Amino acid sequence: MRTTHYKFTTAAILASLVACISPVKSISLPHPWPASALSARSSSSGSNSGAGPFDVLNISAPDGSAKASFIRAGAHITDLWVMDRSGKFIDVVLGYDEKSQFLSDPAHPYFGAIVGRYANRIKNSTFTLPNSGKTYMVGANDNDGLDTLHGGFLGWDLRIWSLVDQKANSLTFGLTDPSGTEGFPATAKATVTYTLENHGKWKISMQATADGVTPMMLSQHTYFNLEAYEYGATNENHVVQILADKYIATDGILIPTGELPSVAGTPLDFRQPVQLGARINETAGKDICGTGCTGIDNCFQYETDIGNAPQMSVWSPKSGIRLDIRTNQKAAQLYTCNGVANVRKIPRKASQGGGQGKDAYYENHSCMVLEQQNLIDAINHPDDPKWAAAYADEFLKPGETYRWEAEYHFYTI
Repeated sequence: MRTTHYKFTTAAILASLVACISPVKSISLPHPWPASALSARSSSSGSNSGAGPFDVLNISAPDGSAKASFIRAGAHITDLWVMDRSGKFIDVVLGYDEKSQFLSDPAHPYFGAIVGRYANRIKNSTFTLPNSGKTYMVGANDNDGLDTLHGGFLGWDLRIWSLVDQKANSLTFGLTDPSGTEGFPATAKATVTYTLENHGKWKISMQATADGVTPMMLSQHTYFNLEAYEYGATNENHVVQILADKYIATDGILIPTGELPSVAGTPLDFRQPVQLGARINETAGKDICGTGCTGIDNCFQYETDIGNAPQMSVWSPKSGIRLDIRTNQKAAQLYTCNGVANVRKIPRKASQGGGQGKDAYYENHSCMVLEQQNLIDAINHPDDPKWAAAYADEFLKPGETYRWEAEYHFYTI
């Protein structure tokens, strides 16, 4: 997704909050952030086993088909190694060699993070709780204060998660998000479990509960390049298939308009496999991914009658790596890294041809994010029948458990 760039100082956050407050009837303004949130610390329970926020935690599949590394900060994945067609392990996710950069980089691309408590955008940074008439304003961290992106100024990607459980092939992180943080009502508790299974399968399971009604829509925000920058420095040769017959129409700053048009006859029709570079070229001058943008940064509504087929597949004819994604989510945002280099040139990891003294960077249109999620900003479409199911899903109530599941299956073709 298009990135937002801020220096995360307490003064800047509070000043931006005051500046963006506008009169709204029956509004509940954000509470002051708890000290735990402002210091990016979690109050969740669980043993951290001595692991610091940026200490690397490694897991591997029982059959050795995949290896991955994570950090507690933001519950980020930092590296993911799978085999290419030649049998060589390559690292297919973007990130940093200096792990503190996951939180401190001013470009703030959300590399490999859990984003929440509400992923993607919230129009006008406001929402109204069902059956209450009570409107809340949350941190307006996107488009100079016009909307909220990925949970606000201090989203879950910037929090320090606890290490709840660790096994040879899995990790579980936990987070407690106090009521009032970023303006959201109710205290929420969440876990994410990362598991590597045989045959190159990476499974992610997220759960959340809350002590009051609150919006909840999470996603995992990994940037992929299935060629690991070894077979080329762009995403244009990747082939993409998405079993989605509709997409969410958006305005010039990517806020949903309420329409769910057909993908037919547009550059967003990925129902049959198509080379990504060709579709990116087709978007030029059409503002499909926002005003003046070339590329894709759009949310697709999955078809429902597809049996056991993966909702999304991506593969590289050059490396031979294919990724199939199956999920319980209703939609996915495809972002083709249209602006990943716009704020600054982010050096590639050493595993992807970067490292000290190397002139190698993550360039625009060199990667992709495959965000599995619900229909974006559904919390602001309460009266539209097209959005009814998604709207109901996105408000978590006491006694309920939010569940997010996805399987990423890597293999060679």
